[in-house]
Amino acid sequence: MLTLYYGSGSPYAWRVNLALEHKALPYERRVLSFALGDLKKPEYLALNPRGKVPVLVDGDFVLYESSAIMEYLDEAYPAQGQRLYPGDPQRRALQRRVILEMNDYFEKAADPLWTQAFGRKPEERDLAAVAAGRVAARVELDRIAAGFAGDYFGGSAPGAADFCVYTMLGFVRRCELKVPEVAFADLIGPQYGAWMARIEALPYSDACIPPTWKAAA
Repeated sequence: MLTLYYGSGSPYAWRVNLALEHKALPYERRVLSFALGDLKKPEYLALNPRGKVPVLVDGDFVLYESSAIMEYLDEAYPAQGQRLYPGDPQRRALQRRVILEMNDYFEKAADPLWTQAFGRKPEERDLAAVAAGRVAARVELDRIAAGFAGDYFGGSAPGAADFCVYTMLGFVRRCELKVPEVAFADLIGPQYGAWMARIEALPYSDACIPPTWKAAA
């Protein structure tokens, strides 16, 4: 049995949750509390000294960092469920590029959005920073859209890159609840909007929604 150490609302933990469901792998999800400091407790730091989620435990093997975990799942369990990465090396490299772009560029561009939404009191929010973040995020989304390979980044079926992009955008959409000026649908545009709807129609998508978000719905 695989064990996923998960923090509700973390796009990185969320993407691994989607990957496990996509692979139809049996696993246990252990939800940690950011507020209670679970990620800084000695027993968790023994698994991940960086004190972040996710962590995957497979028997005696412990792995952190979401991208590494998804690659491990695909390589360790190639015959289980659907593949997360295409077999063709060039298409696989393009998916990895999309993941790196989301982690390295989009996250930095969109940082003002979640900083203003979750890191500032309503009276302290800087809407000029939100506007600048929207512009920078849109630039990155336009560039990353070149990685679409049909209905998905993964081609005719979703894969690792889809789950990385989707969960990061899902976190941005959450920002709109606190800062309406994020204007999420306008920010992402129709191509991303239709693609997100396809991800949300997957049979396992609802089961992976962060638990605290469900509770607040």
